Amino acid sequence: MKAIAADSRDEIVAALIEEHRQLDERLRSMETQRFLTAAEQVEYAQLKKQKLRAKDRLTRLRATA
Repeated sequence: MKAIAADSRDEIVAALIEEHRQLDERLRSMETQRFLTAAEQVEYAQLKKQKLRAKDRLTRLRATA
C-alpha cells in the first residue's frame, strides 16, 4: 500500500467521514418514506453499498495510521 502523508491522510479521512454522514442522512430520509419506488429501491441499495465502502476505506486508513 502506498504511504500517505499525515496531512493528506487527515484530509482524506475528513472527506470520507463527511461522505459517510451524507449517505447516512440520505438513507435515513428514505427510510421515513412509507413506500419506495423501484428506482428509489435501487438508489437505496446503491447508497448502502457506497456507505459501506466509505466505512471500509476509513477503517483501512485508520489501521495504517
